[in-house]
Amino acid sequence: MGEGLMISRLKSFWQIVRRLSGDDAYECYLEHFAMHHQAGPDCAHCQPLSKKEFFKQWQDEKWRGVKRCC
Repeated sequence: MGEGLMISRLKSFWQIVRRLSGDDAYECYLEHFAMHHQAGPDCAHCQPLSKKEFFKQWQDEKWRGVKRCC
């Protein structure tokens, strides 16, 4: 196996690990924001959340309400 192929596979594996762990959530949010919330003239003034604001909102949504089975 060539060194370039091995590096490519390691990068792909690392991207999968980041996706599964949620480590890439902010980058995905920024991509989504750029595609869907800055495209029209109505959203020219819209700004994405900062990384700190994004994770605060994410944690608040994750832990809001009762999270138990009984």
